[in-house]
Amino acid sequence: MPLFLPFAAMPALAQEASATSVAASRTDTDADARLRALYEREWAWRQEQFARITDASGGDKPADHLPRVDPAVQAARLAYWQAALAELDAIPVDRLSEEEQVNAAVLRTSLEAFVADGRYRGWEMPLNADSNFWSYLAEQRPLADAEEYRRYLGRMRDVPRYFDEQIANMRAGLARGFSVPRVTLAGRDASIAAHAVAGPQDNPFWAPFAAMPASIPAAEQAALRAEAERAIGEAVVPAYTKLLAFFRDEYLPGTRTTLAARDLPDGAAYYAAQIREYTTLDLSAEEIHAIGLAEVARIEAEMQLTMAEAGHTGTFAEFLQFLRTDPRFIARDGDELLGYAALVSKRADGELKNVIGRLPRYRFTILPVPDAIAPFYTAGRGGLEACYMNTHDLPSRPLYNIPALVLHECNPGHSLQAALALEGPARPAFRRQAYFSGYGEGWGLYVEWLGTSMGIYRTPYERFGRQTYEMWRAARLVIDTGVHHHGWSREQAIAYLADRTALSRHEVETEVDRYISWPGQALAYKLGELTLRRKRADAEAALGAGFDQRRFHDLVLDLGSVPLPVLEARIDRWIAAGGPAVYPEEGA
Repeated sequence: MPLFLPFAAMPALAQEASATSVAASRTDTDADARLRALYEREWAWRQEQFARITDASGGDKPADHLPRVDPAVQAARLAYWQAALAELDAIPVDRLSEEEQVNAAVLRTSLEAFVADGRYRGWEMPLNADSNFWSYLAEQRPLADAEEYRRYLGRMRDVPRYFDEQIANMRAGLARGFSVPRVTLAGRDASIAAHAVAGPQDNPFWAPFAAMPASIPAAEQAALRAEAERAIGEAVVPAYTKLLAFFRDEYLPGTRTTLAARDLPDGAAYYAAQIREYTTLDLSAEEIHAIGLAEVARIEAEMQLTMAEAGHTGTFAEFLQFLRTDPRFIARDGDELLGYAALVSKRADGELKNVIGRLPRYRFTILPVPDAIAPFYTAGRGGLEACYMNTHDLPSRPLYNIPALVLHECNPGHSLQAALALEGPARPAFRRQAYFSGYGEGWGLYVEWLGTSMGIYRTPYERFGRQTYEMWRAARLVIDTGVHHHGWSREQAIAYLADRTALSRHEVETEVDRYISWPGQALAYKLGELTLRRKRADAEAALGAGFDQRRFHDLVLDLGSVPLPVLEARIDRWIAAGGPAVYPEEGA
C-alpha cells in the first residue's frame, strides 16, 4: 500500500469510512439494546419470583405474599437463569458501550451465582448459624401507610405455606447429607420460639401495629389491628410452632456432624463455587489460605507495637486477657454503647468533607439488634434505614472495638454506602439492587483502616481494637479455608481466632460457627479490602501530588456494587485519565 493516497481518492475513502462508522455505531447500539432488553426482562421476572414490587421512588418493597420456594419453582428458576446466561453469551461484549459493559459484567456474575446455587440445590439448606428464613419476616418499625399494612398482613397469612415449603426442602437436604453442621446450631431454636408467642401483642409481628402513622384514620387502624391479631393467632403462631417442633425434633438431630464443605455432596466443587460467588475472584482455597497467613503475620507485628505503646510489659496473651476483662472497657448498659456508637459516627461526620467528595442527604439511625436474634448475631450490621449495634452480653462488646465497628457498619461504611446507592446515578434497577460481598464488605474494612488518617482512634486501646478487627478478617481467610479445605476442627478454628484477637470468647465462637455454616462468605471482607488498598497505592504512585482521595472514593462509591475485577479495571482507567473528578460540577 502506498504511503500517500491520491487526492482524488480521499472523498471516496471518507465516504467508505463514514459508512463503516455508521454501521459500527448501529451494531453497538443494537448490542446495547439487546443487553438492556435482557436485564430488564430478567429483573422484572426476578422481582416477581421473589415477591417484590416496585414503589413510587423506583425502589422495591415486599409484596402481599412470600416467595414460592418449592422444588418445581426452583428448577424453573434454574432453567430460566441458564437460558438468560446463554442469551448473554450471544451478545458481543466488545460492541457494548462502556456503561453497558459494566452492566453485562454485573449481570453475568449474578446469573452465574444463581445458576451455581441452583445446580447444588442450595435451597435445601436455607439457613446457617448467622442467617435464616424466619427471623426477618416480622417488621420492626411502623409502616408508611395502610396499603403497606395490608401487604404485611398478606405476608403474615402466607407464612404457613412458606414454612411448609422450606421444611420440605430441609428434609430433602437432610436425606442427601446437605445440611448445616449440627454444632453450629445450638440455641438457634430460640429465635423461632420468640415468634411462637401466643399473645398477639407480645409477638414480634405486632411491632408495626403498636404505633401506627397518624395519617391512617383511627377506625382503619383499629380494623388493621384486629386483622393482625387474627393473622398472628391463626397463621403466624401455628406456623412457627410447627417449625420449632420440626427444628428441635427432626432437623437438628438429623444434621451432619462433619464441618467441612468438602464433606458435602460434590463438596470440593461446591466450596469453589461459594468462593467464586462471595469474592468474585478466581482464587483457589490454597491461594486464599496463603494470603491469609501472610496478612496475619503482618498484622501481628503491628499489634505488638501497639501493645508496647499502651505500656504493657507482659505477654501478648496477658494483654488480650486484660482487654477482655478490665471493667473500664465495658458499657454499663445498652444506651451507653449506643451513645458511644453515635458519638463515633458524629466524629466521622466531621471528617467526611476531607474524605469523600459527594455525600448523601439520606440519614440513618442507630438501633440495637432485636432481642430475638441478638444472642447469636454478629456485633453489628449497617443498612439504609438503620445501623444496628448488638447490645446483648455487654462484656463481650468492649468499647474499644466500637470505633472500628461504627466506621465499618455505619459511617462511612454500609449505611453511607446504601444512601449513596439510593441517590446515585440513574442505573438499571438490577444494578441498584445488586450486592457483591467483596465490594461491599471490602469497603467496610477499608474505611476501618481509613479511620487511622481521619483521627477516629484516640487511644492505643482503640487502635488495638481496629487491629483486632483487621486481624479478625485476615484470620477468616485462614479459618474458612482451614475448615472447608484443610479439614480443621471447630476447636482449632476457635483457638486460632482467640489467640490472635481481643474478641470476647462469645464473639469468637459466634463468628467461627458462622464461618463453618456459611462457607466462603467470610472471605470477601479481607480480599475486597486488599483490592481497594492495592489500587489506592497504584493511584498514589501513578498520580503523585495529583492524587485526591476524595476523587478516588467518589469513583469507588459512584460505581456501586460490582465484581472486584470490574472495580479494578475502572480504577485503572481512572488512573490512566489522570485521576479526574467524578463530579466535575462540584469541583471535587
